[in-house]
Amino acid sequence: MLDRSTVILHIFQRHARSREARIQVEIASLKYLAPRLRATGGSRDRQQGGIGVRGGAGESSLELDRRRVRNRIAELERELVSLHREASGRRDRRAARTVSLVGYTNAGKSTLMRALTGADVLVDDRLFATLDTTVRVLHPETVPRVLVSDTVGFVDRLPHDLIASFRSTLAEAREADLLLHVVDAADPLYRERMAVTRRVLAELEVGEMPELLVLNKADRLEASQREALAADHPDAIVVSARERGDVAALRQRIVAWLERGMVDASLFVSYRTPHLLHAIHERARVLDEAHDDEGTRVTVRAPMAVIEELRSAVERRADG
Repeated sequence: MLDRSTVILHIFQRHARSREARIQVEIASLKYLAPRLRATGGSRDRQQGGIGVRGGAGESSLELDRRRVRNRIAELERELVSLHREASGRRDRRAARTVSLVGYTNAGKSTLMRALTGADVLVDDRLFATLDTTVRVLHPETVPRVLVSDTVGFVDRLPHDLIASFRSTLAEAREADLLLHVVDAADPLYRERMAVTRRVLAELEVGEMPELLVLNKADRLEASQREALAADHPDAIVVSARERGDVAALRQRIVAWLERGMVDASLFVSYRTPHLLHAIHERARVLDEAHDDEGTRVTVRAPMAVIEELRSAVERRADG
C-alpha cells in the first residue's frame, strides 16, 4: 500500500515539465528511497546470515545501491545549482517589478494567473496541476513592467525532503516585491488552508514578505457570504478570477501597491544619447516629456534604485 509521501511524489512526477522540476522530483524521490534501502538491506543480510564472511553479498549490494543514490543526488544537486545561477542572473537583469501567486493547491492560482496576464496557463482542477514556476507579464502592461509568477500549490504535512528539494520552486516568490496569497474562499476549510500556506512559507523562509490576501472563487458565494468575508478580512480583496471587473480591481490594487515605493524625478537627456531616452521609457513611467534645442527633459516615476541608475547613466554621458 502506498504511503502519503509516495502518492505525493507520484503526483509531482506526473506534472513535472521543466528540467528543474524533473530534477527536484528525482532528488526528493531518491532522498525518500535512501533510508528504505537500508531497511531492505538489513533484512536481506539477516536472511543470509551464517555465511561466515563479514560484509556478505547482500551488504555489498546494499552499499553499492547507497553509493549510486548518493552519487546521483550529488550530480543532480550540482546541475540544480547551475540552473539556479542562470535563473538568478536573469532575475538580476530584470527592470520589472515582480508579483508571485502562492497558496494551497487548487485555490485557483492558475486561473487567476491567466486572467491577470492574458496568457495560456494550464488550468486544471487537480492537486498540483502546476508544478513549474510560470512567469508572465501583467496585462495590460505597465511601465515598468510587472511580472506575475505562478508557483506550485501547497499541501498540509508536505514531506520534509519534498520541502527541501522544492525550495527553489519558490525562488520567484522569495525575490518578489509582493506575494498574492490566493485562497479558495468557497472552501469550508479555507482558514486551515491559509494557515498551511503561511506555515510552509515560514519553513521556506518566505513568511516575512509583503502579502496581499486574495479571497478567490467569490462566484461560488452568496452576496452575504462575500460581505462577511470582506468584513472578516478588511485588508484582503474578494474576487472571482472569472469576473473581469474583479480581475481589473485586483490589477489596480497590485499596481497601486507597487507604486507606493516609487519616487518622481526629473532627468535631462541630450539628443546625442537617444538610447538613454529609450532606456528611461523601458524602466520608468514617463509622466511628462519636454523638448528643447539641447535635448529632452523627462519627469519619471520609478523605484529609487532605478532612478539612481538612470541618473548615473545620464550624468556619465553628460561628463563624457
